[in-house]
Amino acid sequence: MNLTNAQRWLGLLAMQCVAAGAVAQKPDVTRFTVTMPDPASHTFHVAMDLKVSSKDSTWFKLPDWQPGYYQLMNYASNIDHLVVKDQQGNDLGWQKTGKTGWAVATKGVTTLHAEYDVKTTRKFVATSYLDEEHGYITPVSVFLHEAGKINVPSEITIKPFAGWDRVATGLDSVAGKPFTYVSPDFDVLYDSPLLVGKLEELPAFQVKGIPHRFIGYKLGNFDRVKLMSDIQKIVEKASGLIGDIPYKHYTFIAIGPGQGGIEHLNSTTISFSGDQLNSRGWNGMLGFITHEYFHHYNVKRIRPIELGPFDYDKGSKTNMLWVSEGLTVYYEPLIMREAFLLGEQEFLDFFKKQITNVETKPGRLFQTLAEASAETWSDGPFGRTGDAVNKTISYYQKGPVVGMLFDLAIRHETQNKRSLDDVMRQLYEDFYKKKQRGFTEAELRTTIETVAGTKLDELFSYIYTTAEPDYQKYLGYAGLEIDVTTEKHYGTFEIKKKAAPGDLEREVFKSWSRGE
Repeated sequence: MNLTNAQRWLGLLAMQCVAAGAVAQKPDVTRFTVTMPDPASHTFHVAMDLKVSSKDSTWFKLPDWQPGYYQLMNYASNIDHLVVKDQQGNDLGWQKTGKTGWAVATKGVTTLHAEYDVKTTRKFVATSYLDEEHGYITPVSVFLHEAGKINVPSEITIKPFAGWDRVATGLDSVAGKPFTYVSPDFDVLYDSPLLVGKLEELPAFQVKGIPHRFIGYKLGNFDRVKLMSDIQKIVEKASGLIGDIPYKHYTFIAIGPGQGGIEHLNSTTISFSGDQLNSRGWNGMLGFITHEYFHHYNVKRIRPIELGPFDYDKGSKTNMLWVSEGLTVYYEPLIMREAFLLGEQEFLDFFKKQITNVETKPGRLFQTLAEASAETWSDGPFGRTGDAVNKTISYYQKGPVVGMLFDLAIRHETQNKRSLDDVMRQLYEDFYKKKQRGFTEAELRTTIETVAGTKLDELFSYIYTTAEPDYQKYLGYAGLEIDVTTEKHYGTFEIKKKAAPGDLEREVFKSWSRGE
């Protein structure tokens, strides 16, 4: 991958600053207009105008999955009533090609106008949805691209249903053109969802002069001032951990209750209901928000090499989702603890829960962490649950446990001078900023062991084999001990402080737990 393509894929936000006029002047810009004439039909109508190469046929494609949600989704099955015309308004024939494509008989025509419907049937963060109260657009499921031209810029105009007054998105808007947005390429467009409706925006805050917004649908009843204050603390601590903010604006998009969350370059979509904060727990919601926000570093920029450029047709399989997802889970309590949003016991209870989740499931004896990462496309992110004997695990659960062990080992080996934080910063600097690509498994290992100053063979065996982790050893580095006497298939594991920890152990615990 040459440097230009790497910069394009990464969607460097400087590229998103392209002036609307400059984008409009490009002859190959693809323009979309999305209307919703009858929201009760759960159908978006899309008009598409573009220039194509002068040849006998043109191939339109639609992705088959949403990066960040590692399952094939069959989005193309929801495209209906496709009509393609030339510049004189003549219908052009087309035929479906494979699962995700449409071949159009252009016969030398260079300017095309297409229209089609997108049916929506499911309220979920990885699928588009439209009803009488709001519309949610997952671009991978709505916007066609010409095959081989992911790098083409686009302009998107949203025409909200009558009475709807706001669109929330991470895309840059076009001055003087209501609800119109630009994207430097389809990778950025596919990474920028849009929420449409009568939305509420909470007072924005700035971190290092960069605005952060929170906009949502039916937010409900809760302490809005406290929520924004807490989110600001999360952003400050998470960005401070890496030491850089790589975007020029960020938007938290709340899409309603119970629909999941997916990270993006400069936004995140989250399921949210203020009315449910008390039942779910305030800290539970903050942990969720922390997770999705930290992803803009860990996976969007600090990423396995397989996760970009994406294979939009087949998915992008990697053995390292334990890094992308598992370590993001690991950093939830660390960031919240540093932001004074978790107490010490809540911090320890988080890891007790993760260890219990791992050790009470028989899948730990059959599937490795690397296998769980690669096989998520068939098993799902939490493993197969319908088996008579569950032989799978979740990288969401074992990933943060292994991350904790690595962190404590690095702190111990370096006399508490370095930590997993240094690994994350090094990956960000070396691969995202300097090489502008993802890292391989070998490069990840080299980075971790270089920071630690020693080989960590035992810890890496916890990724590639089903070896039982030595919890006592690694927790002991922080002056902690774990009760492993309870029956593993039914018990709960207790983590507690040693009665008389050593000086280094006390120091490690204090810095690891972000203690005062």
